[in-house]
Amino acid sequence: MSEDDVPAADRKSPVGRPVVRGDPDLMGPRAQRAVQFDPDDPESLDRAARVVHAFATENAGAADNVYMLRGAAACAALVRGEGSYKAAAERAGEGVTVAFIRKWARVHDLPRMVRECVATGRIAPTAAKHIARVRGEARYHLAWAVLDHGLTVRDVRSVASAINDGQSVETALAAQDVAVGDITLSLDAESYRDLRWRAARRGVDPEDVVADALAELDPLEE
Repeated sequence: MSEDDVPAADRKSPVGRPVVRGDPDLMGPRAQRAVQFDPDDPESLDRAARVVHAFATENAGAADNVYMLRGAAACAALVRGEGSYKAAAERAGEGVTVAFIRKWARVHDLPRMVRECVATGRIAPTAAKHIARVRGEARYHLAWAVLDHGLTVRDVRSVASAINDGQSVETALAAQDVAVGDITLSLDAESYRDLRWRAARRGVDPEDVVADALAELDPLEE
């Protein structure tokens, strides 16, 4: 697999743009109300500062997943506009810490596929904060482990800490009884029959057939 075929582990869309929050296929009518934060627009930064302050001090209403992604976007835009976490925290006002800004700005930096899992409730925002602590492909492995193996927020926090302490993602996940690459598939009878038939004919395991089929697909894009 070439570098072009490896999915990006960081955000590719502009900071503050509601790519996920503004997607009607994911959010339905809520997409029309998605807020964009422009770090180069003073008025937009004012709004971002107000959103961050409300987000940090829990004065902005129901804290659902999309609301949290909006808060993360505001944090990231404020950091970009002000030039540092410290300046962003000061701009947001009393009760907003550098640590808070940093954690949520990193969530905004997660790749789109992971952010979509947060928006749709498959990954808790509190778990996303720990996924965002690691870099590179480890972000995907942690996210998929939540989906495929039911890792809790505490589990994700432990794995992220182990990775940042120098462990490989495979070793860190093994401590939670998770093997990278393990997934359970449920297929309809016809697809299952065909998968097994192809594997038997080639004298390989079914996972080899799946891996080869994936290799023939178009390059991964955000």
